[in-house]
Amino acid sequence: MGSIDKLSISGFKSIKKLDQLQLHSLNVLIGANGVGKSNFVSYFRMLNELVEGRLQVWASKQGGADRIVTFGIKETNKIESSIRFASNGYDITLEPTADDGFTFSREMLYFNGPYYGVTQPNLGSGQNESRLKKEMNGGISKKIATYCYEAISQWKVFHFHDTSETAGVKRLGALHDNAYLRPDASNLAAFLYSLKESESKAYEQIVKTVRLAIPFFDDFVLKPQKLPTEEEQIRLLWKQKDSDYSLWPSQLSDGSIRFICLVTALLQPKPPSTIIIDEPELGLHPFAIALLAGLLRSASKRMQVIVSTQSAPLVDEFSIDDLIVVEREQGATVFKRLNEEDFTNWLDDYTVSELWQKNILGGRPSR
Repeated sequence: MGSIDKLSISGFKSIKKLDQLQLHSLNVLIGANGVGKSNFVSYFRMLNELVEGRLQVWASKQGGADRIVTFGIKETNKIESSIRFASNGYDITLEPTADDGFTFSREMLYFNGPYYGVTQPNLGSGQNESRLKKEMNGGISKKIATYCYEAISQWKVFHFHDTSETAGVKRLGALHDNAYLRPDASNLAAFLYSLKESESKAYEQIVKTVRLAIPFFDDFVLKPQKLPTEEEQIRLLWKQKDSDYSLWPSQLSDGSIRFICLVTALLQPKPPSTIIIDEPELGLHPFAIALLAGLLRSASKRMQVIVSTQSAPLVDEFSIDDLIVVEREQGATVFKRLNEEDFTNWLDDYTVSELWQKNILGGRPSR
């Protein structure tokens, strides 16, 4: 439920105009540094905050509207977005305000039904925050609003790059913070503990998969501890094979911690509608990258997967049909969905990554 079929974006960061990009169950973005892959990921974060009524807070944290619209407000006076989920859809137009925030000049739903064809219920204009949740809670287009809200609010953008000593994944966390895996996996211990208690098969699958990449790993040691305030907290401890001594997360390599986070995100038993991961290959051994590719393919059968990568070994694990090439043209980000049939003769002699490196697919740094 809630997979994106087509996506249009204009005026957002380096994305000047993206018109009806088709998204599949598995989507692998490739491109050079600085072409705008991260801005595409940022769009999903914005929509996620927007439907929760936190657009202005998100914009303020980004530095204001002038830093969000393409080439600044003197060049671009609005952000437009159109999303289609099969027969449902959600369209918005945002305009910068004098205080460097945004206002909605358009917020509409979309439905292509079997009886009346296309209808586009209008949620109004002039509001500073989305009216989608309000419509979902009692408007005449409640069903369409509910479908769109549930799809967008379930999007999860994961970024597991921070493995420093102060990273949340290595620190004590609240045991009750386990409803979903947070974007930085700061609640990984609590989430795994919840799975172990209520979804034991999923937990065991995660442990078995981690062992494939980390042969000396035996299991997690998940022991809640009660504070004087009566709050229960938990830390991500683990043990090696043939030992009952509890080890700290800092005694795992950064790549190992990131792999554990990725495995948990991709094998979670109640997946979100769409999962977005930015450069998941960071710090991983080639064998772990091959395992990761298998996990991504398997996960795409249960949820929509969008991945941004610069890893040639990871790209080789996918077909050209899975790829979206991201490049810069005249300073703006452009996206190209590829068709494997166009490269049949090339694939007789070269791997997918070799075609990428030779710039046959595109996505290489421009001169």
